Amino acid sequence: MAATLSIAVVEDNDDLRTAIVAALEQEGHKVTGIESAEAVIEHPGLSGVDLMVLDLGLPGEDGLSLARRIREAQPDLGIIMVTARGRPQDRLAGYQNGADIYMIKPVSLEELSAAIEALSRRLGRQVRLEGGAFRLDTRSLTLSGSEGSVSVSAIEAGLLAAFARAPEGRLETWQILELTDPAQKTQSRSTVNVTIFRLSRRLRQAGTSERPIRAIRGWGYQLCEPLRLE
Repeated sequence: MAATLSIAVVEDNDDLRTAIVAALEQEGHKVTGIESAEAVIEHPGLSGVDLMVLDLGLPGEDGLSLARRIREAQPDLGIIMVTARGRPQDRLAGYQNGADIYMIKPVSLEELSAAIEALSRRLGRQVRLEGGAFRLDTRSLTLSGSEGSVSVSAIEAGLLAAFARAPEGRLETWQILELTDPAQKTQSRSTVNVTIFRLSRRLRQAGTSERPIRAIRGWGYQLCEPLRLE
């Protein structure tokens, strides 16, 4: 069972929003339903929200733009994006703009509840990462550490952000493939190996240990250094 959370459900479909709010309230959470990005910004209790369930196809300002602004203002807030946009490049954009979890509609209430429980376990870890020696500025695409600052590509920044937000800093190989090759033109493990090698080199240039990312045989990779996202 997830810890009791303060959750904002941002969804313009009235029936769906009402159903999600009711289901999460039954699980003991404090839940507020909000119909648009503009209403989110005007909401007086936003600073006290732990987690946001966010539809991307909102009227007016879309969910990606809202997520980016919320992430800048409240870096510790958990964001679950729920959308019909399922292409790899859409997922990449979601993670680059602040998603902790990206879910493709239709999403059952049971699956959403499980995602919230997983993210609630992760929130405490993300707070601890705030003290990390290494920082990633996702807007300027700059990685900074004890040895100085290093420029990274947009794909490298998206991958680092995904590592930082993942449970225990771990990503499966298929997740890395989607983030590094959004067009799915060269889907292969060699693509992942090259990207991880380059990313490790960037991290070492910023001052990390010699092995900032370790391979998990038959599964994926783990970021071994604390990283703060800005």
